[in-house]
Amino acid sequence: MDRLSIAGIIVALLAIIIGFTLDGGGLGALFELPAFIIVVGGTLGAVMLQSSQQQFVHAMSLLKWVIYPPKYDIPEGIDSILFWAEKARESGYLALEDLALEEDDGYVVKGLNSLVDGIDVDKFKVSLDLDLDLYREHNLRSANIFESMGGYSPTIGILGAVLGLIHAMGNLNDPNLLGQGIATAFVATIYGVGFANLLYIPVANKIRGIVHQQTMYREMMAEGLLAIANAETPNFIANKLSAFRLEE
Repeated sequence: MDRLSIAGIIVALLAIIIGFTLDGGGLGALFELPAFIIVVGGTLGAVMLQSSQQQFVHAMSLLKWVIYPPKYDIPEGIDSILFWAEKARESGYLALEDLALEEDDGYVVKGLNSLVDGIDVDKFKVSLDLDLDLYREHNLRSANIFESMGGYSPTIGILGAVLGLIHAMGNLNDPNLLGQGIATAFVATIYGVGFANLLYIPVANKIRGIVHQQTMYREMMAEGLLAIANAETPNFIANKLSAFRLEE
């Protein structure tokens, strides 16, 4: 669990709530269902229109990374590579077949199986690089969906404000309906700007950061697998991969 993400959400909400109440505002004024429907529904509709179904569903599935990000242990990964290198030197690449079954990362499993199959080193490198590039691009496009939501949300908030004012202007003779329309107008603007800057854009940047961590880890694994394919010694491999420890 990413406690920093949870703390960030709590701090942001408390700052807004405490600041608003200290100024004499009531919390009930911040809750407007019509404004919420306009801003959130409009933002979702806009981003669904620009996205493919597969990419949109994948982006929503990555939301869990904000609280439960995947863990990639670089020292443990280096230890695994060195263990595979020793096994390959002692018993050949076929000894890696059973070890591949113990791995959870599909990228690593494919790499180990390619070593077992005796793939040409140059083709092996091309395959690893292609898989890594496609995986990174796929997840970055999902992060861009949340960034797009951060761009649409303030504009939809302004649209909600205009709709609220239109409703208010149509009820100038009824103070209750007039006040309701004006409240919807202002709260819609708050929702649009607030969701963009406190939710959508931070989520996009969080996912990008995790994708960067994943990419660095898999680049390290690719370097290690290629070193094994080139029959490099475990000591040489350890020295080569030591720079990745700086990414912890």
